[in-house]
Amino acid sequence: MLVTDRVIDELGITEPHEIDIEAIAWHLGAKVKYCQVDGCEACILGGTDKAIIRVSDKVRRQRQRFSIGHELGHWCHHRRRALYCKPEDIGSLGAGKPTARRTEEKVADTYASNLLMPWKVFKPVAKQFKSLNFDTVTQVATAFETSLTATAIRLIDMDHTPALLVSYGPKGRKWFARSKSVPERWFPRDEVHRDSPSFDVLYGKAPESKMVRKIEADTWFDRYGADRYEITEQTRRAPDGSILTLLVIKDEAMLSDEDARGWSGKR
Repeated sequence: MLVTDRVIDELGITEPHEIDIEAIAWHLGAKVKYCQVDGCEACILGGTDKAIIRVSDKVRRQRQRFSIGHELGHWCHHRRRALYCKPEDIGSLGAGKPTARRTEEKVADTYASNLLMPWKVFKPVAKQFKSLNFDTVTQVATAFETSLTATAIRLIDMDHTPALLVSYGPKGRKWFARSKSVPERWFPRDEVHRDSPSFDVLYGKAPESKMVRKIEADTWFDRYGADRYEITEQTRRAPDGSILTLLVIKDEAMLSDEDARGWSGKR
């Protein structure tokens, strides 16, 4: 059993609205204080069994909740250390070259996701939605009072639908998450292709992709034979100026071993 599942069971949580992050923190021996936090977004200071979590009062409520969960992850796994987390440390999936610090931050992010969106509560809600798109993500995020990014990653981790979530900034791909049902050979491009509607969203003044659009798979995957397939894409802007693109695979042939045997090379 996950450490977070034990906490959820102890507090008798069965519905999304019952996930009171301040009450959970108190249950775990940490008091939450909203205030101005200089040089970071959140931090935790504690001893053996008591701690104080200081969270910026300048960020959105969803971000505050995830930051508290993130600091509780440090409290659980990295106790007796003073940890100051910058915005890029929280919810970044440990993006970048692996280091001890990035590994710690990824552990804290995973803890926060498991605490705010516990599987036993999250899966029944998510399964009510047949299609995976940003409308679904938004509705689930509203139910759990979590950010669009964190919720989309959780749906990808759940393998709700064969899909990838990709984050791009002006300098290229920042990170991506891939459903377990999507083979590793489908690896998103380093840069957004000019033929993708997402290119104009990232670099121009085009509006977000409210509609789900079909596009040739080779627009997103630099792989021999990708032009045989179509996928769907939809893009949203993130608060930091980057974009989040949801790529959904509906063609079963892309997920089969036959494709791997027939098209093993890269361009």
